[in-house]
Amino acid sequence: MSLHPVLERVLQRVVERSAPTRGAYLAQVRRLRQRPRGSDRLGCANVAHAVAALPPSDKLRIVAERAPHLAVVTAYNDMLSAHQPYEGYPAQIRAAAARLGATVQVAGGVPAMCDGVTQGTPGMELSLFSRDTIAMGTAIALSHDVFDGALMLGICDKIVPGLLIGALHFGHLPTLFVPAGPMASGLSNSDKAKVRELYAQGKVGRAELLEAENAAYHGAGTCTFYGTANSNQMLLEAMGLHVPGSAFVHPHSGLRQALTDEAVRLLLAGLDKPIGALVDERCILNAMAALLATGGSTNHLIHWVAVARAAGILIDWSDFSELSAVVPLLARVYPNGSADVNQFQAAGGPGFVMRELLDAGLMFDAPAMAAEGLRAHTREPGLDGSNLVWRELPAQPPEPSVVRGVAEPFSASGGLKLLEGNLGRAVIKVSAVPEERHVIEAPARIFASQEAMLAAFKAGELERDVVVVVRFQGPRANGMPELHKLTPPLAVLQGKGFKVALVTDGRMSGASGKVPAAIHVSPEALAGGPLAKLSDGDLVRLDAVAGTLQALVPEVEWATRELAQLDPAAAEDNAHGLGRELFGGMRRNVTAAEQGAITWI
Repeated sequence: MSLHPVLERVLQRVVERSAPTRGAYLAQVRRLRQRPRGSDRLGCANVAHAVAALPPSDKLRIVAERAPHLAVVTAYNDMLSAHQPYEGYPAQIRAAAARLGATVQVAGGVPAMCDGVTQGTPGMELSLFSRDTIAMGTAIALSHDVFDGALMLGICDKIVPGLLIGALHFGHLPTLFVPAGPMASGLSNSDKAKVRELYAQGKVGRAELLEAENAAYHGAGTCTFYGTANSNQMLLEAMGLHVPGSAFVHPHSGLRQALTDEAVRLLLAGLDKPIGALVDERCILNAMAALLATGGSTNHLIHWVAVARAAGILIDWSDFSELSAVVPLLARVYPNGSADVNQFQAAGGPGFVMRELLDAGLMFDAPAMAAEGLRAHTREPGLDGSNLVWRELPAQPPEPSVVRGVAEPFSASGGLKLLEGNLGRAVIKVSAVPEERHVIEAPARIFASQEAMLAAFKAGELERDVVVVVRFQGPRANGMPELHKLTPPLAVLQGKGFKVALVTDGRMSGASGKVPAAIHVSPEALAGGPLAKLSDGDLVRLDAVAGTLQALVPEVEWATRELAQLDPAAAEDNAHGLGRELFGGMRRNVTAAEQGAITWI
C-alpha cells in the first residue's frame, strides 16, 4: 500500500527542517566510520590498558585476529524490578559472542532510578535530568573507542531515551537494545487503582494499600501497565533496534534466553549498519506512529524530541499532532483499557500493530537491524525445540478487546493530542479519557505544589467542578517531576460526578488515568509562561475535541495581568537537599518541554 499523504507531508517537512543539522550529523558519522578499527588505531599502551583484564584468547582475537569487539552498556541494578534480570546478561552475552568468534567487554554502567520508588518525593525531581545523565554515562562508556558495535541493556522510563541519546552521539557504531521483559501478571492494574482511590478517601488504611501494591508489583520484570517503560519497548521495536518481537517476553523463559543470544548474532550480522544512519527521519516518525497507535506514554513527547535531536533531526508537537489525526488507536492496554502488557503480547502485541500500520501506509517499511527490515518485526518469536523461529501472526486479532486492525480501530485518531490557546501549548492523553470528558470548563484552583493540592483535597476544598492547576513544575522550576500521586484524588472527585481536569507545566506518569490532564504546558510558569497569569476562580476551558486550552478571561484584562512568582522559600527548597544541588546547572540550561527538555545544547 502507498504511504498515507499525511505521513509523506510530515516526513518532507521534518527532512527540510532538519537538513542542516542532519547533514552535519551524518558527515560526522561518515568521518568516524572511515577510521581504522580501534586496536589498530590506538597506541600500544592504550590497547594494553583496554585488554589487560581479558583472557589471553580474547586478547589474541582482538589484536591479532581482528575479531569484532562489542561493548555492553548496562543499566543493571536490582533497585528496578525491570533491570534485575540483567545481572547475568554480561556472562551470557560473552558466551554467545565467543561461540560466534567475537569478544565483549562491559564498557560501563549507567544510573537507573525507579520512578515508582521516587513518586511524590524529592528524588523525582532528579528523574527527568537522569535521562541526560544516562546519555553522558553512555558516552563515557563508549569513549574508550575500541568497539565495533554496542549492546544496550536498559528498559525503563528515562533509561532507554538516555541510552539511545548517548548511542546516537556515537552514531558510527552499530547498536542494538536488549530488553528483559515484563513481570508476570499480578493484581490487575484496575483493581490496584481502586484501592488507591479508596486510600485517598480514607476508606482503607496503609496496610491494605501496601498489600495491594505488593500484589501488583511482585517480581522481576517490567511493571505490567503501559507506561513509559513499556512504551519504550514498543518504540524500539518500531525503530528496528530490537531483536524482532523481543519486547514483551517474560524474563525467565527459555525464549528470553534465546532472544538474548540472538541479539549478539544480529549485532554481528549488522556491523555495517551504524545506528546514526539507521535512525533517520523515517525511523523517528515510525516511533511516533507506534506511540500514537498504542496510546503510549506522554513522556515521549519530550523524550523523542530529544532522541531525534541527538541524530540531527528536528521534530515538535505539531508533528505529533498531525500524525495523531490520521494514525488510529489499535490497542487498549491499561490505563487505556483493562489489559496488561502480557495480555497485549498474547493478543499479537507490537507485531500485530506494526503490521497493521505498515499495510495501511501509516509506517515506513524502513531498514532495521534485522536483514529483512522492519517487516521482520511483524512476526512472533518462538522456540522449535531449541531453535529460535518466527511465525506469522493471525490475520485477525485473536482478542479484539485488546488489539484491533486498522479497519476497525478503537478510535480513528491516535491516543495523544496537542492543545493550544492563551495558556500556551500542552498535550493530553485522550486514549484513556471517556469521550464525555474530552471538554471540561470549570473554575480554576491554583497550586504551586502537589503537596498543597493533596492537602486541599484532604480538607474537602475541591468538592466541586474544578480545573486543578499545579504550576511551577516545569524543567527549570524543579526538574519537571511526574505528578502521578495526583491521579487517585482527581479520580475520586471525578467519580463523585464533578467535572474535573488537571492543567500543569509538570509531567504525569505514563500511567496517567481517566481524568483529562493538560500537561507539559509550555512555556512553563517559571519562564514567564501564561500559566503564571491564572488566578483562583478564573474559568478555564480544556477542549480536547477542538484542541484548545483557554483561560476565559477578557483579552484586555489577560494582557495586563501580572505573572505570579515562585515563592523564594519554595525555590530554595527545589534547589537543595537529596542531591538536588548537583543538578542546578541542568535546571538553568534546560530547554522547554517541547524542545525536549535538553540540557546538552
